[in-house]
Amino acid sequence: MLDMMRRVLKRGRSPLPAEGFCFSRPLVLLQSDDWGRVGLRDREGWEEIQKLGINLGERPYDFYSLETAEDVAAVASLLRRHRDSTGRPACLGMNFLVANVDFAKVAAGQFQKIHLRSLDQGLPDGWNRPSLFDAYREGIEAGVFSPALHGATHFCGRAVERHLADSGERGVLLRGMWNAGLPYIHWRMPWVGFEYWDPEQPQRDRFLGREEQESLIDSAVQIFTRVFSRIPRSACAPGYRANEHTHRAWARHGIRVAQNGSGNPLPPHFDANGILHLYRAIDFEPAVEPEFSLEACLRTVEASFARGLPAILSFHSINVHSTLRNFRDPSLRLLDEFLSALESKHPDLLYVCDEDLYDLVNTGTFQSKQSAVMVPVTKKIFSSVDAARWSA
Repeated sequence: MLDMMRRVLKRGRSPLPAEGFCFSRPLVLLQSDDWGRVGLRDREGWEEIQKLGINLGERPYDFYSLETAEDVAAVASLLRRHRDSTGRPACLGMNFLVANVDFAKVAAGQFQKIHLRSLDQGLPDGWNRPSLFDAYREGIEAGVFSPALHGATHFCGRAVERHLADSGERGVLLRGMWNAGLPYIHWRMPWVGFEYWDPEQPQRDRFLGREEQESLIDSAVQIFTRVFSRIPRSACAPGYRANEHTHRAWARHGIRVAQNGSGNPLPPHFDANGILHLYRAIDFEPAVEPEFSLEACLRTVEASFARGLPAILSFHSINVHSTLRNFRDPSLRLLDEFLSALESKHPDLLYVCDEDLYDLVNTGTFQSKQSAVMVPVTKKIFSSVDAARWSA
């Protein structure tokens, strides 16, 4: 038990909550990160990176590119086919990065400063994804996509700017990548960090300060609102690196749900800012997990349902990329099989999004297209020992 408690306390990024919520019906949420973020542009970009002396192809994220309209349409088509007990389709919560590096502008400025191009301004020069934004909008209008905020960039701007113009190995690598239209490959250069987290600072100083995070989040929310004509209601910090400054800034901008990574399966609970925290239970990542097991995912779902927890699934955008390697078709076949198995076993299954869960814990209902759906919700008081048991 002590070992379990140490693991819980080590994983936790905020104090353990005093109470959480359990649900009387099986709920499934699909959460997905990295939409809108560019990687390797195409085969021409691949060849340019190879010329830098980088042997691409060692890990799946070497093939990370950017979804196409066809990729997005294939996901939407699959979700439309899967219906819950009310007839509502499955819905994918899509966490968007709302800006990319403006590589041409950075190069024109002699790599002295990072310049960004927001999604409402289009993709960086050289990137061509016809009808991609139309495909996003069509899925949102069909109710199978729910846009949420991931951030402006995935990397930490402060960390990257330290090396952008320097003459060392990191600076040479970064400029070579940016000349080829590639922002980074994280596993090869973890020093780029995550948007609110600078990994090479002393541990207590790794998170950006309150004002810096507030400025970044304010800008990202403004872009998100321009792109989607709504403010974000749910957010997931890049790399799951968020702290109290992040949560306070989110709350001030109307965000009501915080998505957290797997490994700490606490019940949904509110923090002091009024944000509902959700914890992913299933890493459904066939494109990047060599030992991926559909059976293991199904077992995890059943364990969540047995505890009255929603089954929250992580499904990063790379799983549907097809430009440099066809991850899309095998990943969607597995997701199709997974959802079919859940629907067959649980005739009272409900597909919900983050906002629905927020409504449930506040009112006991959420609104489908046809009517309000009621789900009995139990508030459970639990101790640190209970938290360890959740993780057992």
